[in-house]
Amino acid sequence: MKYPKVREIKEALISLFTPAYTTGFPAKPHMPFENYRGKPVVDDNNCVGCETCANVCPPGAITFTDDKKKKIRTIVRNYGLCIFCGQCEEHCITGKGVKLSDKIYDLATFETGNLIEKQEKELLICEYCNAVITTKQHIQYLHKKLGPVAYASILNLNMLNEKLKLARDEDVSVPVYDDLKRKDMFNIICPNCLHQVLVKFID
Repeated sequence: MKYPKVREIKEALISLFTPAYTTGFPAKPHMPFENYRGKPVVDDNNCVGCETCANVCPPGAITFTDDKKKKIRTIVRNYGLCIFCGQCEEHCITGKGVKLSDKIYDLATFETGNLIEKQEKELLICEYCNAVITTKQHIQYLHKKLGPVAYASILNLNMLNEKLKLARDEDVSVPVYDDLKRKDMFNIICPNCLHQVLVKFID
């Protein structure tokens, strides 16, 4: 018969008299360590709906759908698929749109519908080809970021007028015809349509 080594006896005694290392959740609140990566929490005021987080999300837990008729972009976040990697926080263009919290155990549930959150953002649609340009909040964020340089773009001037109401809609809104005309560049049109106007009419 082999007797245990002194080291093994020491480890056994330490294990016997040391409290459990695992958390006491849910009987006790879970106190995570610093820099713990838990549930991503969205700040709707600072999230501009730019799709960056969806593009970098490895498991595809963030998806976007655009409704052109209602001019609404719906952002769906499925925390049942989230791996808490922090890519959404790291690549957020505003730096404030999403932050990883210290909450994760609270996500345990038998109802998968409870793990899904939705957001809605107003879309900016091209008046000629009906293409999605981006969200209005995204454009407004770019205006603020670029400052006066942003208003070199006619699209940005239209957005500025919409915000400040410097002119009535009937004064600035020019109807779009079957073919793009020079004056259509003063409408809200996508970069591709604006390119067509500039190539065709501007020397």
